[in-house]
Amino acid sequence: MCMTALHSAHAFPLSASVDAIRESVDRLEALLPAREDAAVVLDFIEDDLREGLDAISEVEAHFTDILDTLREDGLTPIRLLDAAEDFRVINRIEYLMVVVAQLRRRLSQAAGKMRERAPRR
Repeated sequence: MCMTALHSAHAFPLSASVDAIRESVDRLEALLPAREDAAVVLDFIEDDLREGLDAISEVEAHFTDILDTLREDGLTPIRLLDAAEDFRVINRIEYLMVVVAQLRRRLSQAAGKMRERAPRR
């Protein structure tokens, strides 16, 4: 990946998203039983959300770098090849697939814990 993409992905933290993550996890926490296993699931959900958004921002930065490269005056074949040779973004996409699967499983766990807390009728 171009250094610009790596730099831009980390230079501008997703502070609004991070606040939204914390707020969302806090709301979910209020719906779960106050037990250690629920707290662990919440921690994992929060981590998955943060890591997923971080991976997405790196992938987005890669595409932005490609767009910037394509807009350059005097575009050369070497610049195109340099823009295309980014194995890190492929790794981030693969990692994102793992995070999405983990998040799905953990949200299912949280849903089960919500049922445990709900009053039975």
